[in-house]
Amino acid sequence: MEKIGNAAVFKREIFSDFGVSLDLSAFPVPGPSVSSELVLFPGFCDVHVHFREPGFSYKETIASGCAAAARGGYTAVCPMPNLDPVPDCGENLAVQQALIRRDASVHVYPYGAITRGERGEELAALEELAPYVAAFSDDGHGVQSDERMRQAMQRAKKLGKLIVAHCEDNRLLRGGCIHDGAYARAHGHKGICSESEWRQLERDLELMRQTGCAYHMCHVSTRESVALLRKARAEGLDVSGETAPHYLVLDENDLQEDGRFKMNPPLRSAGDREALLEGILDGTLEIIATDHAPHSAEEKARGLEKSAFGIVGLETAFPVLYTRLVRTGLLSLDRLIELMAVNPRRRFGLPLGQDYCVWDLGAKGPVDPEEFRSMGRATPFAGMEVWGKCLLTVCNGKVVYSV
Repeated sequence: MEKIGNAAVFKREIFSDFGVSLDLSAFPVPGPSVSSELVLFPGFCDVHVHFREPGFSYKETIASGCAAAARGGYTAVCPMPNLDPVPDCGENLAVQQALIRRDASVHVYPYGAITRGERGEELAALEELAPYVAAFSDDGHGVQSDERMRQAMQRAKKLGKLIVAHCEDNRLLRGGCIHDGAYARAHGHKGICSESEWRQLERDLELMRQTGCAYHMCHVSTRESVALLRKARAEGLDVSGETAPHYLVLDENDLQEDGRFKMNPPLRSAGDREALLEGILDGTLEIIATDHAPHSAEEKARGLEKSAFGIVGLETAFPVLYTRLVRTGLLSLDRLIELMAVNPRRRFGLPLGQDYCVWDLGAKGPVDPEEFRSMGRATPFAGMEVWGKCLLTVCNGKVVYSV
């Protein structure tokens, strides 16, 4: 790593790969209170966040979500379309775009819905949306109709857009709240079976073979999904997948009777977690996304069974992964930056620009939700001792976060 001031620049070639000549002539050098382990990374990119606005601004806003992203080193985010109004046509998308223009401090690339209202019945106005969205998704809902998903894939292929799928077969959910495993049985909870995820992925991969659509799977959580994606990639299908920090470092053995441990898909078994890590290491899973999903305190205070699904993650992702995977030798720092900054942009065709973040890798402290810039506070990592503190985030040449 090349020294600039008292910071180390991580792989300058990453910037040049995106056609960027990084200008650090005005690079702010942090004061003496930080350690000597300063590293400059390309700004992280999260292709799966929920910023809740328009429609649910009591949970999160564009402004608060962007502030959380910047504090976590992210300079680009893609918010999912489970909003009100759902961005399923140009008119509805314009409502969200106006908020983004007014309040965004980092790059915000919205999704367009696959179906009208995300109801799975009628296709959204994909042609209207295509020039202005990162991809198409009905995240929060699996598209239940085989024929509807086939039609969506055919249209997306013509438009040159990814289908980004929340894989969930509603027929197999059975009112579950956590993984259908040992913890659920021991505590009397209804379980969510792994098949509810991988069975719909299996269907979608067959539809891909028929349509030639480019496809990305959201929040992979099961070993079966990893195996299916690995086989599909070996076949040459244009498919990718993401998983999230909580699935890589936690499993059902870490569950507590607390809403901050409830998300969808749920924390699975230790074997699933190991399969996800293997998928990260061998390239089957090429993106880490947070699925940042804030809710109000009241919505997350109803216990493990009755709380809303979703946790926040933008402000904890890098420290948690650096601490639990890199410092333990399970994953290289190079690979982590590829997963968080490089691969998401390449897969979704997003620019890097003059975006970077500076981290003190020698800083250590507990995760404190009261320090979050997000309006959401529910995280399973509360109190965890982690290494790494973001000192500075620069987006489009402008400082958007600094300590």
